[in-house]
Amino acid sequence: MERMPDISDERKKKYDEMMKKGLKIPYSFPVSTDSKCIIDSFSDLENGAETNRVVSIAGIVTAIRVHGKLTFMDIRDLTGKIQANFRVNELGEDGYEAAHLFDIGDFIGVKGHIMKTHKGELSVLVHEYTLLAKCLMPLPGPRDELTIEKKYRQRYLNLKLYPETRQRLITRGKTITAMREFLDSKGFIEVEIPVLQPVYGGAAAKPFTTHSNALDQDMYLSISPELYLKRFIVGGMEKVYTICKNFRNEDIDVMHNPEFTMMECYQAYTDYNGMMELTEQMLTYVCEEVLGNTRVTYQGIDLDFSPPWTRMTMEEAVKKLAGIEVPEDERELRNLIEKHQLEVKHRINRPNVINALFEKLAQPKLVQPTFVMDYAIDVSPLTRKHRSKAGWVERFELFIVGTEFANAYSELNDPFEQRGRFLREVEERKRGDEEAHPMDEDYVTALMYGLPPTGGLGVGVDRVVMVLTDSPSMKDVIMFPLMKQLE
Repeated sequence: MERMPDISDERKKKYDEMMKKGLKIPYSFPVSTDSKCIIDSFSDLENGAETNRVVSIAGIVTAIRVHGKLTFMDIRDLTGKIQANFRVNELGEDGYEAAHLFDIGDFIGVKGHIMKTHKGELSVLVHEYTLLAKCLMPLPGPRDELTIEKKYRQRYLNLKLYPETRQRLITRGKTITAMREFLDSKGFIEVEIPVLQPVYGGAAAKPFTTHSNALDQDMYLSISPELYLKRFIVGGMEKVYTICKNFRNEDIDVMHNPEFTMMECYQAYTDYNGMMELTEQMLTYVCEEVLGNTRVTYQGIDLDFSPPWTRMTMEEAVKKLAGIEVPEDERELRNLIEKHQLEVKHRINRPNVINALFEKLAQPKLVQPTFVMDYAIDVSPLTRKHRSKAGWVERFELFIVGTEFANAYSELNDPFEQRGRFLREVEERKRGDEEAHPMDEDYVTALMYGLPPTGGLGVGVDRVVMVLTDSPSMKDVIMFPLMKQLE
């Protein structure tokens, strides 16, 4: 059995004293307003003035200042901070002394009327108060920074101490809400896909594996909702989306967490060009709704999300940003691979070499929002062939500050070709590619019933929030990032 964490003896004594004095923690507290409403409504109050407006507020004590028979406490709620004034002539000697049992970090509720001190501080003059939760653990002082690990491991403490952490998570919620509003306004229907799947797919990634005792078979946590969402389109639902968790058994760094959030949407009767327009419109809308404009500063870089965004093919990006004209001759391609020390996972051909050159030399230079179009067929097993370029498919990715933020296709809808692509992926798996796509016979069967021309899009929600909150790491915008368990 785990022992209780070390707690402050002084705080525990105060808690026990409160209980002796009969200061019981209520089951609820009637909050009538918040600090922002008080400040917005009474900011013009004259210094030294008192009103008859009685309010009740609740929050965390963030500062305590004692001046004889007058004590000031700053109370912070979700909207901001307000000062509570405790006076002996309002509370009586016993009531006033009992208030000194509060500590920074306690949740308290107070009731009183609104006033402004002679120094101009808008306050609540307390008539009644109650403890709502005692903070028994000592909090770091204003000069004691939490370690990076503690900020992520004890996120509740991080939230309690740092307003910027709360604001990032509030912005995350607003970002997801804005995405939903946009897609709903375009006629998309939000749907759900299973997290536990008998066959994983939709991305090149290693899955997390578990086992169903009831079915006596291995199952996989979803790495992507793609193949399930396209089944909705087969069934006649023309516009669908989901905002869901994906799980990929991969490395953890500033841009990756094994559990992350994606928005994926699929629309019948359109292609990757239509999804490009949708992506641009949606993220512009999100910026305007969340930030009020389309200009963002991210890690010292000024980004402009106002449309239109730059569009170029992958081949054009390699030529423009890396200064390389990629030849057709296989010997020359191998020379390029050796010269630039490229890793080409698939067969040596011009599209695959261009893909490798792009990832190493061109992608890091894509700072402003940029659509990169037309990918090698071997790295896009679920994408429809390009209508005019052999060896390529109709796919784009959106890059910002050198990082992929969105991925979209003209969806492959030929069941025979899809099955052939899956079989090639199976061969890649046999050769050691653990991220190659497994065969999904049921998905191929679904395609046999008919998938109309369809455009699909996936957007990394966590990365979008990183940019909107100027956060250097994905861990900063995930409430509970994956951490190694302490022994």
